[in-house]
Amino acid sequence: MSQTVPSVPSARPTASLAGLWYNPALRKVFWQVLLIAVVCAVGFYFWSNAATNIARRGLALGFGFLDRPANFAIGEALLPYSPRDSYGWALVVGAGNTLFVAVIGCILTTLLGILLGILRLSPNPFVARAVAVYVELGRNVPLLLQLFFWYSLITALAGPRQAYQPLPGVFLSNRGLRIPALVANEALVFALAGLLFAAALSLALARRSRKVQAATGVRPPVLVWALVAVLVLPAAGVLVSGAPLSMSVPKLTGFNFSGGAELSPEFFALLTGLVVYTTAFVTEIVRSGIQSVPRGQWEAARALGLSNGRIMRLVVLPQALRVMIPPLTSQYLNLTKNSSLAVAIGYPDLVNIASTTINQTGQALEVIFVFMTIYLAISLAISAGMNRLNAGVAAR
Repeated sequence: MSQTVPSVPSARPTASLAGLWYNPALRKVFWQVLLIAVVCAVGFYFWSNAATNIARRGLALGFGFLDRPANFAIGEALLPYSPRDSYGWALVVGAGNTLFVAVIGCILTTLLGILLGILRLSPNPFVARAVAVYVELGRNVPLLLQLFFWYSLITALAGPRQAYQPLPGVFLSNRGLRIPALVANEALVFALAGLLFAAALSLALARRSRKVQAATGVRPPVLVWALVAVLVLPAAGVLVSGAPLSMSVPKLTGFNFSGGAELSPEFFALLTGLVVYTTAFVTEIVRSGIQSVPRGQWEAARALGLSNGRIMRLVVLPQALRVMIPPLTSQYLNLTKNSSLAVAIGYPDLVNIASTTINQTGQALEVIFVFMTIYLAISLAISAGMNRLNAGVAAR
């Protein structure tokens, strides 16, 4: 006689607090939300405490002062500014000066760091040791001391009449650096628009070339067409504008130069100090990135008949980027934040202008909050851009 086995109901997974807690993704979100809540609570506590103390002393708390006229001059500004402009616009002008130094500094640091990083591994012992000495000096001398050194060196140069002229139209004196510059007119605007379009077109061609290579194994040429676009499109923009593209060359008139573009001693000293200091770190990053590529990659490339230059450009550096980009991000952030030391030599960056605003308005808490927010936004933008670049390099 057959015996029926009672059916056991299948166990259904039930969501419980313990099950949710052991979910790594949800647990990560929980700790992040908790951290944000704690930070906001601490910030609210300090803000309310400061607001109470400020109100007790009869001072006003708020950002209404940003609309009032600043009534102070800014010696060097990338954006148009006059003393009749508001405090808010003065802070924006300071942020523009900071960004200007940071962008140029990051570009120069990258180019010099790659060059010196490669020379650091040169088989010539004199070259390798000379770069090693620069790296040790650059990294171990404090940046503030370097800024004072460069500023003192530039201001100790001869006057405009005895200015040093390393290149035609370039003059270096105690008034700073004078260089030829394009005249800002309609032709320059159209030329820059054509250059931007050429850059976008070159990126699109490079992306299409990679897709074709992945599909067929043959990579279409990109460099030639990119160079043609860079040369032709800006020239076409100048022709469309109908205005001539002219250049202003500095010349000595009286006791100073006229024409061209002037880089003040403060800007020149700040940029030189930041680049010299940060390049010492980037040089070691590039050296370590190159050395992280296995030696077999060099030997395989030599077996294919590639020269050392092409091996470095096509084989080694693309692989070394995966190691180099994360520490490079930190150095770009450090260069941007270290530019705040410009206040020591008088360059009107964000911190310098914020200090003047605090002295005139007494709104210290609000001004510090504003420029901390600006620095945070700049740092997050740099991190986001470098993370995107890192993800693209890692996916190759």
